[in-house]
Amino acid sequence: MHRIRKGDRVIVTTGRDKGRQGTVIRVNDDDTLVIENVNMVKKHTKPNPQAGVAGGIVQKEAAINASNVMLFNPATKKGDRIGYKKLDDGRKVRVFRSNGEVVDA
Repeated sequence: MHRIRKGDRVIVTTGRDKGRQGTVIRVNDDDTLVIENVNMVKKHTKPNPQAGVAGGIVQKEAAINASNVMLFNPATKKGDRIGYKKLDDGRKVRVFRSNGEVVDA
């Protein structure tokens, strides 16, 4: 079970995008995340007429390490650490460390 999953709202804690919020688009195996509109880079692409790809400069999201983001807590309006808790019905859920609220519904 990963601390941060696809669809989570996160806030960046370090780097040039510090303080920016976004939604996780993809979680990679090497503990990196792709976050919507965060860590934007410019990629120069060659045209490929057979595939219908036009050449030029494309802006896209690059991966950022999971250690550089925190899950956004809507109750406190800040980034928060994540813990785990077992419910009475046996499910293991993620909880915010600051107030103990369950992240997973």
